[in-house]
Amino acid sequence: MEIQVAAVPGKPSFDKLRVAILGSGNIGTDLLIKVLRSEYLQCGAFVGRNLSSPGMAKAMSLGVTVSSESISYIEKHPGCCELVFDATSASDHRQHAPILERMGKIAIDLTPAQVGRMCVPSVNMRDCLEASNVNMITCGGQASLPIAHALQLSQAEIDYIEVVSSIASRSAGPATRRNLDEYIHTTEKGIKAFSGSHRAKAILNLNPAQPCINMQTTILAKVENPNIPGLQEALKKVLEMVQAYVPGYQVIVGPLIENGRIVTMVRVSGLGDYLPSYAGNLDIINCAAIATAEEFARNLRRPVQSV
Repeated sequence: MEIQVAAVPGKPSFDKLRVAILGSGNIGTDLLIKVLRSEYLQCGAFVGRNLSSPGMAKAMSLGVTVSSESISYIEKHPGCCELVFDATSASDHRQHAPILERMGKIAIDLTPAQVGRMCVPSVNMRDCLEASNVNMITCGGQASLPIAHALQLSQAEIDYIEVVSSIASRSAGPATRRNLDEYIHTTEKGIKAFSGSHRAKAILNLNPAQPCINMQTTILAKVENPNIPGLQEALKKVLEMVQAYVPGYQVIVGPLIENGRIVTMVRVSGLGDYLPSYAGNLDIINCAAIATAEEFARNLRRPVQSV
């Protein structure tokens, strides 16, 4: 079923990139708020499975076309978008990916499905623009991999990296809990890929504390001859790039040496769009996805021709 609501009047001075959001849960709804605020993106459809969900109600109140037909809606209405944000689950995306590829749609995958090219905007954005399917890895990956990359840039050889993320239990929805195994495997794969580390381990702690905690991620690295000044210099550049799209990203500990390991801790607070600000774990992956989509738009957009 599809419901269309009149869009807000006003013509942009250029063609925005039309996007669809697949998944009407908290992540998808927060993405919608960010898309509507974007100078480069326009939401062509907000697609899920339940028209009575809070996300659908929010989308309709904002004048967005919604549908409960899931990916079938995009198949029936290919003109609704050029790019699709997939905010469903890893198993669902594995089914969606070949359909979107066949349709010639760019896919930005917010699940740990490991189908597309892994993307951390502050590290490898340009390379990802060559891919038709881009994987945003995991929230822990988006928080830790800029630090892992700074380690790669500053250390001669990295033997082992361990990433421990603590998030508010209330920020971990059903899809996150279903995908815990995929979360671990995908984050560990990302650590190795973005740091060159021989070994990697990822841990996720769901903290039930009240009031809810902000996301905190600790990165521990075992290297032969730690180069802290070199890491500090690399981190300055990394922080500037990450904070350009995640303002609430901060290094709160380190880098320092503790028990023979380099220790760095980051805290992420969200923008508070649809999700509460403590849900930095969800906000960081959404901000990364939006930054990636906007970069696609900058490369594809065309000025509106005057008549």
